[in-house]
Amino acid sequence: MVENRPFLTAFSHFVVLLGVIIIAFPVWMTFVASTHDQQTMLQSPIPILPGGQLIENYTRVITEGYGKVGGVPVWQTLTNSLIMALGVAIGKIAISIIAAFAIVYFRFPLRMTFFWAIFVTLMLPVEVRIVPTYGVVANLGMLDSYSGLIIPLIASATATFLFRQFFLSVPDELTEAARVDGASPMRFFWDILLPMSRTSIAALFVIQFIYGWNQYLWPLLITTKESFYTVVMTVSRQANVVDSVPSWNLLMAMAMLAMIPPVLVVVFMQRQFVRGLVETEK
Repeated sequence: MVENRPFLTAFSHFVVLLGVIIIAFPVWMTFVASTHDQQTMLQSPIPILPGGQLIENYTRVITEGYGKVGGVPVWQTLTNSLIMALGVAIGKIAISIIAAFAIVYFRFPLRMTFFWAIFVTLMLPVEVRIVPTYGVVANLGMLDSYSGLIIPLIASATATFLFRQFFLSVPDELTEAARVDGASPMRFFWDILLPMSRTSIAALFVIQFIYGWNQYLWPLLITTKESFYTVVMTVSRQANVVDSVPSWNLLMAMAMLAMIPPVLVVVFMQRQFVRGLVETEK
């Protein structure tokens, strides 16, 4: 029986509302800034209500870009970020699930040694690996290319570990039944394990998509052509111009556009994401 405590109910709603305001207020101010002209944004105090330049600002950054930093249209940087994020997410999931399948269901020498070698890479910060990785990518001629943006990031020890733990929870009777029915290892993987893993795959896809979308350091190192700039790179470069005052209205418009794809991924895959994290029924 749930007790009726009006004070605790009101306090809980207040805490939730306060949290929403704290989180949403910077996003609101970003949107407001993207609807004003540059002169208004340089005045004090900064307005907190939308202005009348919304269509003009968004049309300019989408079609023309930001002239002080090369004039790369936002649609092009968004496309580059989308290709990179999808490539990283799909690549990480594909490699990790196959690696976990091999480690759990095949018996070969040093298999656990290989697994722990993969797991140990979690302890290596990106900064330690980034210089040798850059050298390999440069020697293979993958600078300024989508393959150079994606391939070095598609290995994931975390995803391999999570898939391994899930496969270990699959009943042995299911494996024996598939073997008795004459299913090959890849048939067992494709028809049984893969459908059972769909919620875990969805949860990892959301996480890895956002990880790939928010990449900044790696694209900054390996791209010198504006045609391969990602949207996160472009926003950062625009905010750090040294010869003039940044056009904050255009910068905020680009920031708002940069937030849309990951937000849409989270919204449309929210149910699968939550189920993949909390579901215990196998």
